[in-house]
Amino acid sequence: MTGTFSPPKQLRPEQVATRLPSLTGLRWVAAFAVWIYHSTQNVEKLTLFRDGHFNDRLHALALPGGGIGVQTFFVLSGFVLTWSARPGDTARAFWRRRLAKVYPNYLFTFALAALMYAAAITPLWVLLLNLAMLQPWVPDINAFFSVNMPSWSVGVEALFYASFPLLYAFLRRVPAERLRHWITGLVAANVAVPVLLSLSLPSSPHVITGPASELQLYLAYIFPPSRLLEFALGILVARAVQTGRWRDMGTLPAGLLMAASYVLAMFVPYLYGLRAVSVLPIALLIAAAANADLRGHRTVLRSRVMVWLGNISYAFYLSQLLVYMTVRFSLGPDTFSTPVSFGILAFDLALTLAVSTGMYYGIERPLMRRFARPRPRAGRSVTA
Repeated sequence: MTGTFSPPKQLRPEQVATRLPSLTGLRWVAAFAVWIYHSTQNVEKLTLFRDGHFNDRLHALALPGGGIGVQTFFVLSGFVLTWSARPGDTARAFWRRRLAKVYPNYLFTFALAALMYAAAITPLWVLLLNLAMLQPWVPDINAFFSVNMPSWSVGVEALFYASFPLLYAFLRRVPAERLRHWITGLVAANVAVPVLLSLSLPSSPHVITGPASELQLYLAYIFPPSRLLEFALGILVARAVQTGRWRDMGTLPAGLLMAASYVLAMFVPYLYGLRAVSVLPIALLIAAAANADLRGHRTVLRSRVMVWLGNISYAFYLSQLLVYMTVRFSLGPDTFSTPVSFGILAFDLALTLAVSTGMYYGIERPLMRRFARPRPRAGRSVTA
C-alpha cells in the first residue's frame, strides 16, 4: 500500500464540494452484477435454462458478481457519506436524510414480497424483523435471507448509518500522514475475516449459495459488525483523497485490476471470493473514479445514461429478485432453450428497469424532497 499514496496536497473547499457522478454510475455496475448473479442461479423452479450444464457454467461466471457487487456498495457508502459530510450537520439531520432515502423503497418492496408469497410462508417474528431491518442480526439463513432476500444488505447498511456520526468523528481524528497505515490495516482485516473463518469453522453442511456452512456464511458475509470494516475503509479512502494522500492510478488500470480480481474470485475458496480478493481493487477503483471527476476527466461511469441508471440502482437492487420471480412463475414450470432464456432475461431486465424507474420517481425522489430537508426554525438557519 505504500506506493498508493502521494505527498500531501489538500483539496480546495470547492473541490471537496464537487459532485462525483462516476460514483453514481459505479453503483449501477454493482447493482447489475447482483442482478446477473440472481438471474442465472440453477435452482429448481427458478432457472430458465433447459441446458443445465450451460446454466451451471453461466452461473459460475456470474457468481463473483453477487459478493463483489455488495462489497462495492459497502465501501462506496463509507466513501460517499464522508465526501458529503459538512460542518454544522447534526446526527439527527443525517439520520433523517438516510431514513427518507432508504426506508420508503424498502417498505414498498417488503409489502410486495409479503403480498406475493412471504406472508404465507414466513413466521410473524421474521416478518417483524424484516420490517425493522434487523434480519441480518439473526444467524439463521431462514431469517437473514427471508422475505425479499437482497434486503438483508439494507439491514447491514442501517448499522452503517446508525454508527456513521460517531465513526466519522473518530476516524477524522486519524492524522493524514497515518491514513496509509489505517487503510492497510482495514484491507488486511477484511481479507483476514473469511480466511480465519475458513480455517477455524467447519464448512459443512453447505448452504445453498455455495460451499460454506451457514455459520461461516453468516459471520463472513452477513454479520453487520463484520461488514462495518468495509464501510470504515470507504471513510478512510475518502479522507485520503480529500487530504491529497492518495495517488491516483487512473480509472483504466483500476478497472483492469478490478476485472482481474473478479476472475480470481472464481478460482479461490468460496468465502475468499465473497470479500477477500476484491476489497483493495474496489477501494482503488472508487478513488480513481472520484479523482477523475475532480479533474473533470470524461469516464464511461459519468455518462448521462450511467448516472441515470445509478440514480435508480437502489430501487433496481430491491426490486430485481421480485420482478424475476414474477416473470419466472408466470411462465409455469417449463424450462426453455438457451436463446429463449436469454430473451426472457432481456425482458426481465427491461421490466425491472421500468419498475425501478417508477419507484425512483414515484417514491424515492418525492419523499426525499419532502422529508430529507430539515424544517427551519424561526430566527435560525439550518444546515442540511
